[in-house]
Amino acid sequence: MSNSNLSLGRKQNVLMFPWLGHGHVSPFLQLAKKLIKTNHFNIYLCSTPANLNSIRQVAQNESISLIELNLTPLPGLPAELHTTNALPSYLMATLKRAFDNASPNFAKILLNLKPDLLIYDMIQPWAAEAAAAIGIPSVLFITTSATMASNMFHLYKKKGNAYPFKSIYYRAYEYWNVKEVLESEANGRKDKDRVEEGVENSSSIVLAKSFKEIEGKYADYFTELTGKRVVPVGPLVVDPLHVDNEQNNVIEWLDTKTPGSTVFISFGSEYFLSEADLKEIAKGLELSNVNFIWVLRFPRGHWEGILTIEQALPQGFLERVQNRGLVVEGWAPQAKILAHKNIGGFVSHCGWSSVMEAMKFGVPIIAMPMHLDQPVNARLVVELGLGKEVLRDGNGVLMGHKVAEVVDQVVFGKLGEDVRAKAKKMSLDLKIKGDEEIDVVADELLQLCSSAQARRVVGGLYKTRSEAFVLGKSWAVKGHV
Repeated sequence: MSNSNLSLGRKQNVLMFPWLGHGHVSPFLQLAKKLIKTNHFNIYLCSTPANLNSIRQVAQNESISLIELNLTPLPGLPAELHTTNALPSYLMATLKRAFDNASPNFAKILLNLKPDLLIYDMIQPWAAEAAAAIGIPSVLFITTSATMASNMFHLYKKKGNAYPFKSIYYRAYEYWNVKEVLESEANGRKDKDRVEEGVENSSSIVLAKSFKEIEGKYADYFTELTGKRVVPVGPLVVDPLHVDNEQNNVIEWLDTKTPGSTVFISFGSEYFLSEADLKEIAKGLELSNVNFIWVLRFPRGHWEGILTIEQALPQGFLERVQNRGLVVEGWAPQAKILAHKNIGGFVSHCGWSSVMEAMKFGVPIIAMPMHLDQPVNARLVVELGLGKEVLRDGNGVLMGHKVAEVVDQVVFGKLGEDVRAKAKKMSLDLKIKGDEEIDVVADELLQLCSSAQARRVVGGLYKTRSEAFVLGKSWAVKGHV
């Protein structure tokens, strides 16, 4: 640890402010837990009540203080939907607008708390602007892969030029989906602009949920494109020993199977399968003849209370697979399942947190990317030899026989043996590294705090309450509310 922490003389107060998605709140929470254990920081985590309610017990156990951000009410967006968890896609723009509208409330939180450092997410560049106005340094925490981040900024800054790493690419139907999302607007701002400003507003570094052994060259390319040095924080995977005992019936069912014989199927908390994809996956599972645990989710307001699992799946499917398949609605203890010796593969959309969990527990990935960063993550998984992708047709249509083919190859074939060996080696490498990354991260953050405090001594302390409140309203003045 550098001398910076010695000169500070006290624990530094860090305010963490993720975007409203579970896939963002969770890594922020895991990072908070690791920073607390360095004994150099007090951690405050800010989000909406809808998100904080799901982590309140964990935060209390870890001495993390929770700060509620209340969003301005908007038509069709009740308080329980102030989260992306089970949010219907048509309400995403509304949620972003409500989030932007809450920037004055966030400015008040900053002014009252006066943290030494803000760690923020990519979707809200205004958070870093509010912090800068009262002399608080800010650091962006990228919860996607460094590969995706570098690929995205390549698209922004090197239009028409090929991405320098040939194993990472988009198929035509994937590219147009990503382009459409990044060009989409909420509150008069494109997601592309939010992302660029989010990176620009960070200090000289950005944090990334990664480690250099798998993404070093991609992190270096991101730095080349943006001028921001990437500091990896490690995989930030939930410890299965700390998962509560809800749904013990799932683990008990898995206990009855043989080692490596079962696949786990889950597509994250924010992606919902189309009817066509759902039926093709069911067909593939039936053809493959493997044991499986399949977690199914439905968005709120769509099929909720109307469509049962039985109705969503092909007729007679549950009866035909009843001796080897378990279908669970809503949630299952993913980390605990992946850590189980009887799991032989993970059918995943390749959200970055899921990829990290599979790596941590040495489970081969059967990649079935859907949108956004997932195709890039899937290509990285294949490049690393940690899984195999289920190929769709030229229009992006999933085919059941292809699902069965890859599942069988990974669970029963020679390919699976090779992938499992590499996955296990990766898992061991992660365990050996331990918490090396977090010591480096703590040192970097302490140096930022020390430098900022030195500047404030020279230039005067925090701006007045009225000046900070005006800044909180600046987002509205710019026409963003």
